Amino acid sequence: MLDNLPRGTICIEDIEIGMMRYLRKVVTDEDIEMFAQISTDHNPVHLDDDYARDTIFEGRIAHGMLTAGLISAVIGEQLPGHGTVYMGQSLKFLAPVRPGDMVYAEVKVTDIEFSKRRVKMDCHCSVDGKKVLIGEATVLAPSRKFD
Repeated sequence: MLDNLPRGTICIEDIEIGMMRYLRKVVTDEDIEMFAQISTDHNPVHLDDDYARDTIFEGRIAHGMLTAGLISAVIGEQLPGHGTVYMGQSLKFLAPVRPGDMVYAEVKVTDIEFSKRRVKMDCHCSVDGKKVLIGEATVLAPSRKFD
């Protein structure tokens, strides 16, 4: 995994509108197989080359929620980071992610409610500069007051 900043915590007191963080990850066959095991989603469009070739995708694709999980990784590891609690997430899947694709996952702060420690972020994932997933997350950010 490649990302732009070290992992850790950015407390609500230090978060600003426009802050962004990202990571990049190649989605592998092993990732897809492990996600199928963990999620119990064994849809053959993700796992069976012969089956998937005859679908609208003309080949295997990664689980959409595996891709969405990369957004969760940026939020939980970088911005705000450790101690963050998810409150909500909207997602729209725009295109498939295939085994071997390098996924770029980014979050950007769009709104902050300091009194409630709530942070809204635009989220997206892209492959080769083309957006494959868009959405918005609302999280409860950690605070130095509670450390």
